Amino acid sequence: MPNLTAKENVELASEIVPDARDAEQTLVDVGLGKRLNNFPAQLSGGEQQRVSIARAVAKNPKLLLCDEPTGALDYQTGKQVLKILQDMSRHKGSTVIIVTHNSALAPIADRVIHMHDATVSSIEVNEHPQDIETLEY
Repeated sequence: MPNLTAKENVELASEIVPDARDAEQTLVDVGLGKRLNNFPAQLSGGEQQRVSIARAVAKNPKLLLCDEPTGALDYQTGKQVLKILQDMSRHKGSTVIIVTHNSALAPIADRVIHMHDATVSSIEVNEHPQDIETLEY
């Protein structure tokens, strides 16, 4: 929403659910605490991506589909976002599906589904997913 600030964008999405997370805290969690009142045109591509992630996470969804959620982010911010997604799964009971070309993220997943030519080529179950804090990619 180009005419809404980052905070307003997250608040708007949060209004449709009864148990939404605090919009401001969610933006702080994705590293945008100092950009709450900025409009999308005033944010970098990576910052805009983090507003989108915050908007999705703030709704406490049961299912969260993430297409390359760290694609436009630097390493540290990417790890921060992945930690939020991992916490959504482990502590909030959300199902988080991450679609990525970055196979280095596989160790943090409960299950990895490999695709080739639009078909499932393999499914791996990870009994002991790695914590994002210990992942180097």
